[in-house]
Amino acid sequence: MFSMKEKQYISTVIENLLLSLNHPEMPKEKPNFTLHIDGKESWSWADIKPNWTFGIDNPPKINLFNELAAMGLLKDEEKEGGEV
Repeated sequence: MFSMKEKQYISTVIENLLLSLNHPEMPKEKPNFTLHIDGKESWSWADIKPNWTFGIDNPPKINLFNELAAMGLLKDEEKEGGEV
């Protein structure tokens, strides 16, 4: 669920929100978190992690179905079934 661009956006918003709280127990930069989101179907879910945790040695996993869906390149019946 969610394209890579959407996950990066969500991660940025969450990180900025956490840092803006200025909570005394939070780090001043690079908070570490995992946000798990369940979709409406049992096979539909996403884990969102901070963008700074990914790099050359640990690239983010890309799901082709989610990328195509985000670009509007799937037919309606493909969107429902979760398969390309």
